[in-house]
Amino acid sequence: MKMKNKFSVFCCMCLCLLACQQHKQNTENRIELEEDAKTPVLLGENIISTGDYETHAALSPSGDTIYFLKCMPDLSTCAICVSYKEDNSWSDPVIVPFSGRYLDVDPFITKDGNTMYFVSNRPYKASDTLNSSWDIWKVERNGNNWGNPVHLDSIINSNANEYYPTVADNGTLYFGSSRGGGNGGSDIYRSKPIKGVFASVENLGDSVNTTDNDYEAFIAPDESYLIIMATIPNGLTNAHLYYSLNKNGNWSKATKLQGPVNSSAAEWSPKVTRDGKYFYFGSTRNRNNGIPSKSETLTEFSKRIHESGNGLSDIYYVNFNSLSLDSIIQKMKELVLIRS
Repeated sequence: MKMKNKFSVFCCMCLCLLACQQHKQNTENRIELEEDAKTPVLLGENIISTGDYETHAALSPSGDTIYFLKCMPDLSTCAICVSYKEDNSWSDPVIVPFSGRYLDVDPFITKDGNTMYFVSNRPYKASDTLNSSWDIWKVERNGNNWGNPVHLDSIINSNANEYYPTVADNGTLYFGSSRGGGNGGSDIYRSKPIKGVFASVENLGDSVNTTDNDYEAFIAPDESYLIIMATIPNGLTNAHLYYSLNKNGNWSKATKLQGPVNSSAAEWSPKVTRDGKYFYFGSTRNRNNGIPSKSETLTEFSKRIHESGNGLSDIYYVNFNSLSLDSIIQKMKELVLIRS
């Protein structure tokens, strides 16, 4: 009997040790945001950025909830996932209730945290099985539950593809569209609400739009700047991030972001946290393609090609100050004051 008790105690000790080791591993994997982050840092490595195709992050205004995409490598299917910050770590992601069936992309959360805009090929007519183009939808949240997605009307959605809705604090909707009449294959547009209704659509013009493809635009809450994803020349492998400043209602010529964000790979999905502290983006940069110091076993090789940073797509963040946009905007404001 004593021997059985000793064995039971030994088993309990082993289980406790394993549990502690697992907790330590999970804690190490769930990385808290680095305050400095002057160079791009993987977000939630092994939890959010895992080696699968993950991209297009959208944070809640409080910063404790993140929505993002998990996609097939060929982008034929994407689902909107959510993860919550718990005890300074990210929870295991799950697919939001209204996603997981159709191609759902480009989530954006409004300033009150209760509305999500996104893009989907889901049907909006009962007679259809699939929409022939990508359209913008929105979904409202009541408490902890999301409602049913609503298709935006034909002022916003055209017969062509729409992309990447983002909303300024005054309710103006910015988005990409490949509708006819633009400068290139896709242009950036905006629509100002009148009594809560989008009544017309405005192309942002030659300063923002090129003869190539301008797909995505993050609008600052006060509309002081845009950060744009454009493919110059055409092709997603040439996707990089640009900025344009609002000078008394006129947009400056879009300029490629310098510093640590753009790489030789593709970058997209620009977002800035509500507090203006961090800049999020997706990238296909590959940190695992170097020559190893010795020949790898199949296990070692498989680990390297399946872990985050493998060149599929991952979510990164940097300190917003590393983009130098704050200083550029301040200088612009000073020049306006001097001239006035």
